[in-house]
Amino acid sequence: MSTQARGLNNFISDLRNSKSKLEESNRVEVELAKIRKKFNPGDAKLAADGSNPSLSSYQRKKYVWKLVYIHVLGYDVDFGHAEVLALVRSKKYSEKVVGYVALSLLLRGSDPIMITVIDTMKSDLTTAPGNVGKNSKGGVKNDATQCLALCSLANISGLELIQAMHVEVQHILVSKASTDQVKKKSALCLLRLTRTSPNLISGREFAPHIGQLLQETHLGVLTSVMSLLNGLALQQTDDYEILIPHVVHILSLLVMKKACEKEYRYYNTPSPWLQIKLLKFLQYYPNAVESHDIGMAASGNEHVNQLINVVSKILMETDVSNSINKSNADHAILFEAVDLIVAWGTTCPVSLREGAMKLLGKFISVREPNIRYLGLMTMAKLAQIEGSVEGAKKHQATVLVSLKDADISVRRRALDLLFVICDTDNAERIVDELVAHLVVADASIREEMVLKIAILAEKYATDLRWYVDTILKLISISGDYVSDPVWHRVVQIVTNHPQGDLQGYAAATLFVAATPQRCHE
Repeated sequence: MSTQARGLNNFISDLRNSKSKLEESNRVEVELAKIRKKFNPGDAKLAADGSNPSLSSYQRKKYVWKLVYIHVLGYDVDFGHAEVLALVRSKKYSEKVVGYVALSLLLRGSDPIMITVIDTMKSDLTTAPGNVGKNSKGGVKNDATQCLALCSLANISGLELIQAMHVEVQHILVSKASTDQVKKKSALCLLRLTRTSPNLISGREFAPHIGQLLQETHLGVLTSVMSLLNGLALQQTDDYEILIPHVVHILSLLVMKKACEKEYRYYNTPSPWLQIKLLKFLQYYPNAVESHDIGMAASGNEHVNQLINVVSKILMETDVSNSINKSNADHAILFEAVDLIVAWGTTCPVSLREGAMKLLGKFISVREPNIRYLGLMTMAKLAQIEGSVEGAKKHQATVLVSLKDADISVRRRALDLLFVICDTDNAERIVDELVAHLVVADASIREEMVLKIAILAEKYATDLRWYVDTILKLISISGDYVSDPVWHRVVQIVTNHPQGDLQGYAAATLFVAATPQRCHE
């Protein structure tokens, strides 16, 4: 590389040795002027596409690389597009590489000049990879050329390019002649295209093709296809429900049988990235386990039972490891499995919900703040499912300790969880603890705490005098964070209860609160 692009290396060295931003900028301007003159000399005749035919392959690549580097540094590059397209159209692989890299960085899909390169990209995409053996250099280059075109298309993704080429990308993805590398690239490229132009693909027509791809044995292809499937299912959820059995089968192979090549194991965990994508897909279908029916008649129950066994095994076998990397991978899978249980809601077997709650109770007491944060957040979700709040209330003392954590994000999640598990049985203790903590709480969390305390005090108050006392404490401790609706509500409740001694109690309490010289207005 150094002998082939000595001029490029010298230019980069000059920029790195610049002693100031002004010196660098001046050097860049000089180089841009030089390149512009090389591309468009006044005495030379340009080709029909606007490129300079007198430039050698080495010169064209060198100057385009310089433009790419200048662009990466943040300088505007508004010329040289014809030379970039000339490299893309070249039959030489070494020139195509430079052309496609520059095309992805220097041009946009909306540029009018992009129309002229569509035929070339189509040709590169549809070139059969052929025999990719060691002695078949052409086959390797054809395969790599397809990947170059797919990467460039994904990065540019203009609407005209998408409309012109999305069919070819789908064709490559489902073609049996495509290599594993091309299938991975095409799946991710198609995902990018569908994000730019939603509803580009008909789910009913494309779902069977995805089903065929999910029978691949290459885990890299499966991971890329699952990324695509999750993106498509997010747009047209119902159309891809028929793929649930395929997804469950793959997940079962990874979790139950540990069927995974060595290169896809991460600290002995079988392809955690693929497991996470599979679990995310299943979360789109909260009714999948309802009445043990996935919608495939008698065989549906087999997949449901298989899925329940998989989730149970994830809950039972996940534990804190001595290796941080392994723990991170295992916990990522675990929390996705718990999110799946949350998505199932009341249709989930009670044993799974109880097991998840017990496990989360273990995680919210560990020292690692990231795990504690995720545990508190996930427990708050799980506690909102009917019949699960009692399990969360068993960990109330641990949650109150987390309310005093040094990490503000952990304190916020603890506050959210306390808000969820609060009821008439524990309201007074939780509210009193929150009020006591309000004295030392950060300003960034005080407003949220005041609002939630006011809501809980009103909702679960068994004694209105306690409610009045609580709101007055809020005003005295953090009066600046008490909004008008909060104390307006107190006035409304007191005036609407003339019976008993509430009004007299409120008046006497307010008088005492207003007696000190330093009281909130």
